[in-house]
Amino acid sequence: MAKEVERKFLVNGDGWRSLSGAAISIRQFYLAAAVDRSVRVRVSDGSSAMLTLKFGSRGRERDEFEYPIPLDEAEELAGFAVGYVVEKVRHHVRHRGYLYEVDVFSGALAGLVIAELETPDDVPDGSLPGWLGREVTGEGAYYNASLARHGMPAVAA
Repeated sequence: MAKEVERKFLVNGDGWRSLSGAAISIRQFYLAAAVDRSVRVRVSDGSSAMLTLKFGSRGRERDEFEYPIPLDEAEELAGFAVGYVVEKVRHHVRHRGYLYEVDVFSGALAGLVIAELETPDDVPDGSLPGWLGREVTGEGAYYNASLARHGMPAVAA
């Protein structure tokens, strides 16, 4: 079992784009989603699939279990999706030794851009990149499971 320690931010502007490294096309959907747990299938670049189970509150830290699954089974499971299929491109952006994952959403969530920082370190606000906007860690509306069930948060629209 891994511990996921994550902070989430809305993104202001395109200042991160010139720093972007790898980009991965992601299509993910939820088979079950509740406040304290979720079961997700993620297909990356149309070539690999993972089944992920997350447990815990919507704060910075949750328990996470991940398992590779055959791509054809992932596609079959899509028929059991709860809510929207989340489509996004994840960009890897490095800043001061930390990796930020900047998700640019499309489809029903087009226009939404969220950055995630996964680290157990307590990164001071002054060390965060200037292109980060408001921190939304712990705000359930910005978690992917909620986006899949409810769509674009009203405050981001």
